[in-house]
Amino acid sequence: MTHTDLISPREAPTLYDLFKERVQRTPHGKAYRYCNTISGQWHTLKWQEAYQHVTQWRAALAGEQLAPGERIALMLPNCPEWVYFDIAAQSLGLIVVPLYVNDRPENIGYIMKDTGARLFLCPGSTCWDHLSPVFNQIESLKRIITIDFCHQVKDDPRIACISDWLPEKAEDIPELSVSPEDTATIVYTSGTTGRPKGVMLSHNNIINNAYTGLQCIDCYPSDIFLSFLPLSHMLERCAGYYMPMMSGSSVAFARSIPDLAEDIRHIKPTVLVSVPRIFEKIYSKIQHDLEAKPSVIKKLFDTAVRLGWHKFEISQNRAKWCPGQLLQPLTDLLVAKKVRTRLGGRLRVIISGGAPLSADIAKVFIGLGLPIYQGYGLTETSPVISVNTPTHNIPASVGRPIPGFEVKIGEHDELLARGPSVMLGYWNRPEATAETIDTEGWIHTGDKVKIIDEHIYITGRLKDIIVLSNGLKVSPGDVEQAISLDPLFEQTMIIGEGKPYLVLLAVLAKDRWEILAKEIGVAHDASALNQEIVQKVILSRVEKLLHGLPGPTFIKHAVLSLEPWTVQSGLLTPTMKLKRKSITNHLQDEIDTIYGD
Repeated sequence: MTHTDLISPREAPTLYDLFKERVQRTPHGKAYRYCNTISGQWHTLKWQEAYQHVTQWRAALAGEQLAPGERIALMLPNCPEWVYFDIAAQSLGLIVVPLYVNDRPENIGYIMKDTGARLFLCPGSTCWDHLSPVFNQIESLKRIITIDFCHQVKDDPRIACISDWLPEKAEDIPELSVSPEDTATIVYTSGTTGRPKGVMLSHNNIINNAYTGLQCIDCYPSDIFLSFLPLSHMLERCAGYYMPMMSGSSVAFARSIPDLAEDIRHIKPTVLVSVPRIFEKIYSKIQHDLEAKPSVIKKLFDTAVRLGWHKFEISQNRAKWCPGQLLQPLTDLLVAKKVRTRLGGRLRVIISGGAPLSADIAKVFIGLGLPIYQGYGLTETSPVISVNTPTHNIPASVGRPIPGFEVKIGEHDELLARGPSVMLGYWNRPEATAETIDTEGWIHTGDKVKIIDEHIYITGRLKDIIVLSNGLKVSPGDVEQAISLDPLFEQTMIIGEGKPYLVLLAVLAKDRWEILAKEIGVAHDASALNQEIVQKVILSRVEKLLHGLPGPTFIKHAVLSLEPWTVQSGLLTPTMKLKRKSITNHLQDEIDTIYGD
């Protein structure tokens, strides 16, 4: 029989306490799985083995003679070393600053300099070579540790190979007194509207968030999480790392995003923490495959989704059984089960967060028997504020507040939240902290919402609302989400502030564009994108996609491209959010031509 084995905040008030308690409870339980990049073989670590590694890292960090409260940074893909470094640092009262491996050097340099980081852990010396022009300007940085073999680097005494830095055998060093209220980590926001800000989170912030999250969705020692979102993102760090530790579940580290489909089939996870983009990609692939099938297959698929969705609505007490449900087991066997098998066949919990998930896409996956629970939060709230649950799942919403969080609607329909997981403040930014957290402890999220039957519905972002010259207000997120349902559009952004009409900026999927170009008789390279017939066809497709949106939402022109917006080009944040101002500046000439500026 399935049972829980949760560790409470009372039993483990700090992150190192949490790790020690888990090791003590289940020393021989499976903790982590990872793939050796050289042999290609998967390995399993038990909790006791993880403890032995952490002991080595504690000794090595202690040898650096760093004082409690000093900052140390890491930039690694998800792997056991990420855990060892983090837990060892927490035990010594050091503050961990996670960095994205795909971030731009200047942004990494800014964060390191802003925090005065003393030590930096990275994948290899080649990574350091890439970053050295920026990091050589950081006077605080005294040690660079690389995971790979790095003896060829002789001109920088700060660099040490992990094999030389870690002691072969290390006796456990004395423990320091770490308070639950001490800062455990500084996590930088995505920086969509300017320089990223460092969010200071305490042990208590994170422990409380993980524990209350587990009050909403049960996790068991028998569960296996597949970790692929960056651990530098608080959603993955809390829900995909600390929560499994708290519940005794195991975590498998995916090799990479390109290998994700194969890793899912191999690992067969029961819990997945994801972002909407993954589901959008899968949905697009399903739709693409269906287009090549006979119409009867498409009808069978649609029937399977419809009956599966109705079964879900019955389970939520929002619909009644009808005779059509007699066919559901058959359509599930013929259609839905095959899709679930491609995703490992054992998924019982899928958490979606980090950005809004289209209710239409969620409906398809839930109809196929894939239990998606959409949630909502901020880095500043450690991160979860609300989540749907198995017994109260409304995919169009982001769920109800987790235990301990209060929410209310403020001016301009802004969501305000208050609870034990609200950050200590922004690092070295007292003015920004005061602007975000008011004197009564309410954090101003910046998101416009409505609350119906305790469920939170995000309706827009305060700073993103577009006001046209005729006074019409448009939420670009709703429009962009609707357009993204068409797999032709890889990336989309809507502009029009102070203008008479909206303009679509979009990157088209190259394979889809080639098919469309052939259909309408134009060249399939980028030179045809501005042709009148292409604009007409694209805008016609967009108009149909926007038909269900409330109010008169009309797009008159489109700026089209086949070159994706990327982190490296400075147009996306490391968490893949649009940097709207940067994209607008990037396409300013085309935009000026359209508006006649």
